[in-house]
Order: sequence, then structure tokens, then C-alpha cells
Amino acid sequence: MEHKKEIFADGIGQIHFAGGMVRFDFVTLQPNEDGSAPTPVVNERIIMPPQGFLGAFNSMQQLIDKLLEAGVLQKNEQAK
Repeated sequence: MEHKKEIFADGIGQIHFAGGMVRFDFVTLQPNEDGSAPTPVVNERIIMPPQGFLGAFNSMQQLIDKLLEAGVLQKNEQAK
């Protein structure tokens, strides 16, 4: 059985285009000793060609549509 690595991220800190590739910086929220709001820290970077990015975006949009349909997410009509 093949071992698959799981990566957890609280979100994406930044997406940028450099060197002909799309780069996603995934962050985790790290607590601060003073009790202030957690600080996002980059812990992984995914780099993919523009076509791969477009395919990933389309897959995410399809999943968002299914989650909206199932009532898991709600559309924010005020978002722009």
C-alpha cells in the first residue's frame, strides 16, 4: 500500500506568478505568546504551470458549486 503524505493548511497566504509558474504559499496559523491573534506562517509552497492552475481552479469551482447546492456553503451576495 502506497503511503500518501497529507498536508494541513489553514489557508493560502499568497498566490503569485513568477518564472512562468503559479505559486501558492500555504500557511498555518501559529499562536503568539502574548495571546494576540495567531500569525500566518508559510509552511508549504505548491508550484504549477498555468494550465495546471487553470485545471485546479476549474475543479475547485465545481466543488464550490456542489457545496452551495448541498447547503454546506452559502453565497455571499455582498462580496465583490
